[in-house]
Amino acid sequence: MLDVCLLGCGGMMPLPYRWLTSLMARYNGSSILIDCGEGTQIAIKEQGWSFKPIDVICFTHYHADHISGLPGLLLTMGNAERTEPLLMVGPKGLEKVVNALRTIAPELPFPIKFHELSDAEETVELNGYRIRAFKVNHNIVCYGYNIEIDRIGKFNVEAAKELGIPVRYWNPLQKGQTVTIDDKVYEPSMVLGDARKGIKVTYCTDTRPVPVIARMAKNADLFICEGMYGEKDKDAKAKEYKHMTFYEAANLAKEAEPERFWLTHYSPSLNRPEEFMDGVRSIFAGAEAGKDGKNIVIDFEEE
Repeated sequence: MLDVCLLGCGGMMPLPYRWLTSLMARYNGSSILIDCGEGTQIAIKEQGWSFKPIDVICFTHYHADHISGLPGLLLTMGNAERTEPLLMVGPKGLEKVVNALRTIAPELPFPIKFHELSDAEETVELNGYRIRAFKVNHNIVCYGYNIEIDRIGKFNVEAAKELGIPVRYWNPLQKGQTVTIDDKVYEPSMVLGDARKGIKVTYCTDTRPVPVIARMAKNADLFICEGMYGEKDKDAKAKEYKHMTFYEAANLAKEAEPERFWLTHYSPSLNRPEEFMDGVRSIFAGAEAGKDGKNIVIDFEEE
């Protein structure tokens, strides 16, 4: 299962009731953080989650509301006696930006590894999940992210018995490993059924609506998308600053057909997003207004 929490849903500046943008997900003891705006540490604490298991931090882009919380978070992770390497993923220039921020967090007890994105789409795999980055359209280079977890086919006990495979080798085969017994090679495909539906979460913010977003979010379990403006008269402003309105985001959801759809990254002037949700739901019925601490546990489909 994948545990997902929208830590902060604000854009541009934090408010007394809204932290800046950040998302955290947990899978099998590993945590993924996307963006780290001001207040992210407090939001994690409010959720009751831990800093130490964060294995990867992904950045959509390098505007302050998406990365300004990083130095403090790194110091806190260091104070938690973390020694394991931390992977950071983000657009080209990542190492330079992070090292500049680390002027106020220079000494850490763990190494940082950098994966700088340069292609329109890139994939990073670790700890049993896949992070798929895709370039969107903001006023600086910006990426959206998918978190994807595959699910292998069901183990066929009868097939394993018919092949005479000892029980002690079943677990490696279930994990996708090839097994050799007395010069006989057994492939996982010999005892596994067709791959089953996995889990997919799409997170996208600070962009104009572009086709790649709907493609990446197609049939996602959860699609979290920027809705900077809910007011009907903000179309021109959204285009000028390369953001999205609630209704543009809803049209992407309509095309992508996710199981769930949350809006996030609200303008500071947008005090009550729920006031505009009737219009959003007329486009995509299942739309929900995101809020700080909104979370969900996504499990594999029952068979």
